Amino acid sequence: MTMSHASSGPLTGPIGKLLIANRGEIAARIMRTAHGLGIATVAVFSDPDADAPYVALADEAVRLPGAAAADTYLRGDLIIAAAAATRADAVHPGYGFLSENEAFARACAAAGLIFVGPGPGTIAAMGSKVQAKALMAAAGVPVLPGVTIASADDLDDMAAAAAGIGFPLLVKAAFGGGGRGMRLVGDPAGLAEAVRSARGEAASAFGDGTVFLERFVIDPRHVEVQILGDTAGHVVHLFERECSIQRRYQKIVEECPSPAVDDELRAALTSAAVAAGQAIGYIGAGTVEFVLGQDGSFFFLEVNTRLQVEHPVTEEVTGLDLVELQLRIAEGEPLPPAATSAAINGHAIEVRLYAEDVAAGFLPVTGPLHRFVIPAAPGVRTDTGFRDGSVVSPHYDAMLAKVIAHGRTRADAAKRLARTLDRAQIHGVTTNRDLLAAILREPEFASGRTDTGYLTRHEPAALTASRPRATDWHALVAALARQAVHRAEAPVLATLPSGWRNVRSAPQRVTYTADRAEFAVAYRVTGGGPVEATVNDVPLGAALLLHAAGPDLVDLEVDGLRRVYLVHRVGTQTYVDASNGSSALSEVPRFGQPDKIAPTGSLLAPMPGLVLRILADVGATVTAGQPLVVLEAMKMEQTVTAPADGVLAELRAKAGEQVAAGQILAVVDASGQEEG
Repeated sequence: MTMSHASSGPLTGPIGKLLIANRGEIAARIMRTAHGLGIATVAVFSDPDADAPYVALADEAVRLPGAAAADTYLRGDLIIAAAAATRADAVHPGYGFLSENEAFARACAAAGLIFVGPGPGTIAAMGSKVQAKALMAAAGVPVLPGVTIASADDLDDMAAAAAGIGFPLLVKAAFGGGGRGMRLVGDPAGLAEAVRSARGEAASAFGDGTVFLERFVIDPRHVEVQILGDTAGHVVHLFERECSIQRRYQKIVEECPSPAVDDELRAALTSAAVAAGQAIGYIGAGTVEFVLGQDGSFFFLEVNTRLQVEHPVTEEVTGLDLVELQLRIAEGEPLPPAATSAAINGHAIEVRLYAEDVAAGFLPVTGPLHRFVIPAAPGVRTDTGFRDGSVVSPHYDAMLAKVIAHGRTRADAAKRLARTLDRAQIHGVTTNRDLLAAILREPEFASGRTDTGYLTRHEPAALTASRPRATDWHALVAALARQAVHRAEAPVLATLPSGWRNVRSAPQRVTYTADRAEFAVAYRVTGGGPVEATVNDVPLGAALLLHAAGPDLVDLEVDGLRRVYLVHRVGTQTYVDASNGSSALSEVPRFGQPDKIAPTGSLLAPMPGLVLRILADVGATVTAGQPLVVLEAMKMEQTVTAPADGVLAELRAKAGEQVAAGQILAVVDASGQEEG
């Protein structure tokens, strides 16, 4: 095999076997394209990922012992050893992990491996956001003012630098992205803690705690441009993407093209992006990110020297396969005419489906996926690394899938995508599915008026509450399916309804919890199918007719409207999916278990995680909402606060300890405050 270096760029040459240095949906997505090109693939996997779908999809797979990213997917030496052991020609880093790690790219080249991406020098220049801004300014690309914070200890220098930039400002990780190591500071009082916290999170996520301060543009749009460069020095753009709707500085809705960009602005944005690529001799697929002000002015944010999570929307509107283009460029091919003369065809929207509790402040959620089905539909694409039985681990990002819809118009794409989300069956973990569907139907989104302040103006709880709820009906459906299970398991007279008596008797009763509320169901099924039912003593409908009821399906007619409900029971959990929504209901046992009740004033771990810091001592007087414990899970810090005013009576966790979801971390005695 003949390989070459394009000047100081990456190693290029034929690729017969490709190792994907990543996991989940992006690993599977890269493999599918590689297989289509006749390239064999190698997966690497941590212990929690041993049964993941992408591992089975690969031609070969190599175990990376351990669970934490630092012990597995961030171990470049293990990955290069896996490539050597399997005789791979090239490594594709995907996104995240080592994708923008200059040392890893150099190590690949030293090992004779083609790194599917730009050269180490380019990664190094753009990996430092501070150096990147200087290079872009020199190339004539507009940039925001900012300053690097070398140490969090010199408070006077830090305060002076912040005053020079002005408030509000952002504290940002100098290396890495994805919203990690980023804090918004509204006034000088919060600066020191924001810098300390951002440095700690950045060091954990990226291995480097350097941060910088940058002027914050209030409610801008986040617009980025896809670029491609080949080894001959040609750089082109593939139009822009709108990524403004974000939570915790992480994108959750992306689209192409941007509804805010007209032909004139598109020409200016894409020219700036191409100039940025040419200034650094860019090779491969990359993204130049900008903030777009309300007046149409735009400023450079960063260059992502890798494939973006949201690359599918560009693929859908251009008809190009960006991974295929990456691989062909890595083999030394020039940019094809399809890329140099690409055009926009229709509109595409992507949403990121996360395992998270929106009502609890987007808290990541872990646990098993008992069922995970996103239905196929015309114009809809799903990229995922999960399936039925997969487990959402606390060690990695909580994204379950990217769901993408393409349509002739933006409205077409939004409607297709919302319907697909509605029809998905996601059982076992709480997700942001309802929020995403609500956004896609919200009038301001429909009109294209989106910016990074969207979820500030539109409270997520209010958005999801605007969707009609049918939990009371779903509770009745769960009860009817439960009855069918009991009759099927009955040793005698299994054809009779559960609870049947010769004379009319009291209704059957069962109580469920769902959506942080309780639903007490009382029902009676009479001969021929009529049903009498109440939920929380409120009658359901004037005329209920049960056409069929089984463990997995209930066919129920209510006041002349007939609807089929799909039911899935897992232990005491019942999941109901229908055209009027989805519910996860937990059956309440008739008799409680006092030994499992936490003491009053308990602080419970909201998720599995590592205790980073304890912020108060036993005996300290605390106030409601005061931070007491800081956890780290999925590379994000979570603060657990005091539930009430009182005295910190117990600490049941310590720094460095791994805790389970629901574990008692501390106990606050409110009575002690009153006595004092």
